[in-house]
Amino acid sequence: MLELTGSAVEAMKSVLRDTGDYVYGIRVMVSVGGCSGLQYRMGLENAAEEGDEVIDAGGVKVLVDAESLSWLEGAEIDFKDDGVEAGFVFNNPNALGRCSCGKSPAETGGCSC
Repeated sequence: MLELTGSAVEAMKSVLRDTGDYVYGIRVMVSVGGCSGLQYRMGLENAAEEGDEVIDAGGVKVLVDAESLSWLEGAEIDFKDDGVEAGFVFNNPNALGRCSCGKSPAETGGCSC
């Protein structure tokens, strides 16, 4: 099962508050690629699609399609803000590796940090 840290849930709540329009939840998608073997994307959704897993994380609905869900088994989404950079971080035991700077390939466009 996909887990979210408290800081990730709070960051998602902030995003949802700032949308202004009705948004049902946040979609998390995984595709094969990058130096870890996986790339992560997130987006706002107005409704769940057929076959989606809907995870209630502290009042935030996280939507994951069946294929992405298999890649996210045992993964954790965190949110880091060091005062210079802020963003979601995927800690995934299914990934083959991480960039040496600790960022995901999706954040750096590959493993060039």
